[in-house]
Amino acid sequence: MIALAPMPPEKSAYALARYSRSPDSIEESIKWVHGHSSEKFWEQFYFDYGHASIADLGHVIICFEQISELAAIRLEDEPLWDGQAKSSRYQNFASTSWFVPDTIRGQETEATYLGILRGLATVYRALHEPLSQHLTEREPRPEDMTPAAYQRAIAARAFDVTRYLLPLAAQTNVGQVVSIRTLEKQITRLLSSQLPELRLLGEELQEACRKAPVNLWGELSGQAAGLGEPMAPTLARYAKPNLYQAEVYSDLARYAKEALKGTGLDQPAAWGAAEPVDLIESHHPLDEVVATLLYRASQAPYRKILAVVQDWTEKEKQETIEVAFHKRGPHDELIKEFRSGYAFVFDVMMDIGGWRDMHRHRRCQQIQQNFTTVHGFETPPILVDAGLDHEYREAMGHVKSDIEQLRKSSQEAALYAIPFGFSVRCLFKMDYAEAEYIAKLRSGVKGHWSYRTIAWLMKQKLTERYPILGARMQATPPDVQDALTR
Repeated sequence: MIALAPMPPEKSAYALARYSRSPDSIEESIKWVHGHSSEKFWEQFYFDYGHASIADLGHVIICFEQISELAAIRLEDEPLWDGQAKSSRYQNFASTSWFVPDTIRGQETEATYLGILRGLATVYRALHEPLSQHLTEREPRPEDMTPAAYQRAIAARAFDVTRYLLPLAAQTNVGQVVSIRTLEKQITRLLSSQLPELRLLGEELQEACRKAPVNLWGELSGQAAGLGEPMAPTLARYAKPNLYQAEVYSDLARYAKEALKGTGLDQPAAWGAAEPVDLIESHHPLDEVVATLLYRASQAPYRKILAVVQDWTEKEKQETIEVAFHKRGPHDELIKEFRSGYAFVFDVMMDIGGWRDMHRHRRCQQIQQNFTTVHGFETPPILVDAGLDHEYREAMGHVKSDIEQLRKSSQEAALYAIPFGFSVRCLFKMDYAEAEYIAKLRSGVKGHWSYRTIAWLMKQKLTERYPILGARMQATPPDVQDALTR
């Protein structure tokens, strides 16, 4: 066995690709690559011949600092992604800054926008101390727990609640480790986004690939500074926006608005009471794909949309598929709404903050509807226990009204102003192994009350329909609590 020191990503991928295609040892392959142009290799095999898998062999570490929570979520949308974001459960965001869209800078709308965010920050700070005091009285420190560990646990539980007041505009940091194949897809997706912040991140990622990476560890270890090679220069030169990705969701949104207008599902009054977790029965693959495409472009429940689709003619279903295929090029991957056929489809409604943690699960397909205030907001139970819910509800009620007014002048700003406490609807499609894993992991006492409830309900719904499978799933009921376990 031979362990290799880190190499520039394009060079390491070239060496390993050659290693798999020749009788040479890895040392001989590295020497070969050192004396030959990796740029020519990438242009020929990756871009001309389409041998995409070779880019899985080179990895990069990239950190995004002071980006919005909304941008962090979109970075993490990659299915093959490893990373960590600054935790709103364990970090104090009271002094954080906010992302301000360029489109509203210097305008009256900016003052309105910042007023909403300052109001949220005021309540965020005001609630933390009384919440911590309430938790301290309710959960005395055990003798075997150090004061420092106890204070960290209490603070984390308080942040569990106050983070409901954090807007999507709150700035955070994200560190990721990805293959350069995933990086290229990420750059393309960001450059194709409708959000200016994400397009700018795509451009900055391209620029980072053209330059040598920061080698602070090497400098601290005595290496000479400024000797590094560009991280992925060939990849950076070829990454570009994708027309299909840039326009398909806008096309679907326009189509869905017309297709659902006659059904009433374009109005919240037709949705009925929202279930936190709805396990959908098995149905025809065509109906699933069509319903999923419409679900992504609307705010209606999946079950209601599916009922409409199942009454459609084959021609009407085909029209929906055609919208999603219309601008697809010969090398474009299908959008993730086509990833169908999983045995378990859960339609989940939960607060954005809790959903951020569920979003980390990558062994399932997630189809998230757009963030909105239309579904209302969640109130953490501990606020009610502490007698602090009135101030929270009042603040969130005002924010909802203010965001609806802000949307009239800037939909972009209104999106960033939405706090974590508002609800979002998301489809989770998975196999049994992932359902069992989520139920066990996310229902544990270390977790946040919101996703603990969702994980428990997923187990309950599955057990009702498939008792033998459900009985084998381990999960902790949400009323079993241990606030000091982290």
